[in-house]
Amino acid sequence: MTTNPHLIALATAVPPYAVHQDDVKRLAERLFATALDPGSRLLDVFDNAEIEKRHLCVPLSWLFEKHPFGEQNALYIENAKQLGGAVAQSALERAGLSARDIDHVVFVSSTGLATPSIDALLCNALGCRIDVKRTPIWGLGCAGGAAGLARARDFALADPSARVLLVALELCSLTFQPDDVSKRNVVAASLFADGAAAAIVAGGDVVRRTQPQRALELMASQSILWKDTLDVMGWTIDGDGLHVVFSRDIPSIVRQEVRPSLAAFLDRNGLAIDDVAHLVTHPGGMKVLRAYAEALELAPERLHHARDVLRDYGNMSSPSCLFVLERYLGADDIGAGDRAVISALGPGFSAEYVLVRGAS
Repeated sequence: MTTNPHLIALATAVPPYAVHQDDVKRLAERLFATALDPGSRLLDVFDNAEIEKRHLCVPLSWLFEKHPFGEQNALYIENAKQLGGAVAQSALERAGLSARDIDHVVFVSSTGLATPSIDALLCNALGCRIDVKRTPIWGLGCAGGAAGLARARDFALADPSARVLLVALELCSLTFQPDDVSKRNVVAASLFADGAAAAIVAGGDVVRRTQPQRALELMASQSILWKDTLDVMGWTIDGDGLHVVFSRDIPSIVRQEVRPSLAAFLDRNGLAIDDVAHLVTHPGGMKVLRAYAEALELAPERLHHARDVLRDYGNMSSPSCLFVLERYLGADDIGAGDRAVISALGPGFSAEYVLVRGAS
């Protein structure tokens, strides 16, 4: 019988510039004042987001000046190497491992471009073996953290002796377009932030040591790609860089599609929704969290870790669901034998589900 891989360590990190929502709103008022219609309430999105603080890799004032795409991307590479290296090192230390113990690195990001890819830079900086396998994943957006964990599980399932390092990192701030007065750009300015998470996944044959956080058995995963929804979320790209795309229909899609797709995934694993003690969901925004609660008939307190991460960090795209998972692990809320589903939505329009169980 095959033994499932386990998540044995998880760490998160944010860049140094902490900004408060009121300060971002005041700058946005100045930037967009001449472009907004008199009486427009578009800037109310800053108040309604229920975000108090976010972290950025550049000073707030930098965002509200025009920068060429090349400058934005150079900052992405520089900061990704620094932040990604720091969070990866933290995860290794929590697992009691060195970089030379890692057999496979999975790097997930969608907010910048690099060739060699960022995972190559991290492997050099961390001191990984020259035979380490690398899988960079680009374009999954907010679903990337859950998808990266699922792929790390796949690699550890294929090689039960492997230790896999996952790094999910986004620098959303560097994609902000200060001369774009579209509603979607203003909403993005009220939501998105920077952050990184790293996880260590061990194959079933790896002897697990006692860890400060409870290990999680990675039982199964599922990817969903809904038809004819390509325009719901993503980027458009031009000479100025990356321009955010997301539809106001996302909460409606969550209400209509999440429950049946999640129920089908659990049914294939011999479970029902009521058998799952915890939903570890990506906090894409308060409207999305409310839609999750409605679709799955969850009391608001069932999503309090996701709301708290949104409040304290904003929407960091791919690493956000791993920040939420860290809250669960830090509180030891996923007890021995408890089942949980990690869930995130992304471009495609798509969903990623990972079924986990608390180890004894």
